[in-house]
Amino acid sequence: MKILVSDSLSKQGVELLEKAGFTVVVKSKMPKDELFKEIKDADGLIVRSGTKVTEELLAAADKLKVVGRAGSGLDNVDTPAATRRGIVVMNTPGGNTVTTAEHTLSMICAMSRRIPQATASTKGGKWEKDKFMGVELYNKVLGIVGVGQIGSHLTKLAHGIGMRVIAYDPFLASDRAERMGVEMVDLHDLFRRADIISVHTPLTPETKGIINAQTIATMKPGVMIVNCARGGIVHEGDLFDALKNKHVAAAAFDVFEEEPVKAENPLLTLDNFICTPHIGAQTTEAQENVAVGIAEQIADYFKKGIARGAVNIPSVSPELLPRLQPYLSLAEQLGKLQTQLCEGGLEHVTVEYSGEVAGLSVAPLTIAVLKGLLTPVMEAPVNYVNAPIVAKERGIEVKEIRSSDAGDFTSLIRVRVEAGKVSHQVAGTLYHKKDPRVVEIDQFKVEVVPEGNMLLIHNIDRPGVIGMVGKVLGDESINIVRMQCALEKRGGNALLIIGSDQVFPGTVLNAIKSNQHILSVKVANLS
Repeated sequence: MKILVSDSLSKQGVELLEKAGFTVVVKSKMPKDELFKEIKDADGLIVRSGTKVTEELLAAADKLKVVGRAGSGLDNVDTPAATRRGIVVMNTPGGNTVTTAEHTLSMICAMSRRIPQATASTKGGKWEKDKFMGVELYNKVLGIVGVGQIGSHLTKLAHGIGMRVIAYDPFLASDRAERMGVEMVDLHDLFRRADIISVHTPLTPETKGIINAQTIATMKPGVMIVNCARGGIVHEGDLFDALKNKHVAAAAFDVFEEEPVKAENPLLTLDNFICTPHIGAQTTEAQENVAVGIAEQIADYFKKGIARGAVNIPSVSPELLPRLQPYLSLAEQLGKLQTQLCEGGLEHVTVEYSGEVAGLSVAPLTIAVLKGLLTPVMEAPVNYVNAPIVAKERGIEVKEIRSSDAGDFTSLIRVRVEAGKVSHQVAGTLYHKKDPRVVEIDQFKVEVVPEGNMLLIHNIDRPGVIGMVGKVLGDESINIVRMQCALEKRGGNALLIIGSDQVFPGTVLNAIKSNQHILSVKVANLS
């Protein structure tokens, strides 16, 4: 398999992939035509922030299965386009946590003591002690917007130098904030109270320009602002005006709305503005961490099917995968069986998890059901990445239900569908926690191994039906691997299920259907 590395990557990551048996092609800063040529036969692509993974580039990648970002930001990757094409997108958000938090604190220190300006002055032959009056950080209020991994580590560093920390993060649990020693406030209160504000959120429609002329007006005169997260979270034009009139005493940026930043950017003309060229993660340790991290993730994905760090499918940890894997196989086979038994377009899908399985992470299992349901009816490949999108595009409503009661079983997965205004259901479990079995097909209780070719005959319970079916199959030299008969009630309807390692030809199906006691004949391929 070919892994294309289109941005600079620490050699440790490249060596790890090579040792795992991959062919690694490292070419950074390629012209567009060369990049499009190299990606055509690539199975995996590793980028940093330089390569723009556009929909056009993805369309040129005939074999691409995964895009790995050596770092946390995915602004340069068209994740929705990748998802539509069934391509996994993964990143390494924890690899540069410490480095970026340390850089943020360095920017705060440099800004509060005007270190870059004083350095330039001293190197210019001046000795301007009185000009570079700074402020202490001890007992100052640091307002952190976004307390994820980086924001959390910055909190520890700030406490270490005696700062008080307030934070805004609608997703942070109050008990965790209390353990961190952080006072949670709303955004308006944070802007009003903080002496220094540092943003640590992704760039989204909600966070774009969150610091602007209107919000700056609510801040303390003399506030300082740091952005080591994403360009665009702070409105650069509004910040320029506030720095110019000194309402904002100083600002420090590692990121800009447009990168590389242009020399004519007005912020660069201000003495109370300092900046660095997006080097928050630029340390030897961090680059090794993200390179090794993304290499391990890609190797695990191709070798073991583990999608750690994936942003467009539920990730399954290596610790959980062995326990979840048998259920993934069961869920996909249930979906595959269900869609071949029902007629008409799928409208609603309900997946019910009962017993022990309900306590697991069921999101990947539901995706497995959808993959199974859609694969037999779609021409384009359906996988764990694009199955939810394909279902949504086809107007299929999907629901999950959890229950602690699995009846006679330790765990049970039941898939109910509505297709053509008719409801159908199948259910399955694991025997010995590893062997999948189908235990319900509509109103029938069964015990079926979901594999190979299956013939499902719905018939009236009359003597001679099984013999007739056996003769038809024997005449066509069809080997019966498994056979089971399930009764609704004696003398009522029955379900005859036959498994074979051979395909059932049309002549066999027609011969069986011609019998007066046969209600329906269906075939399911679970290979």
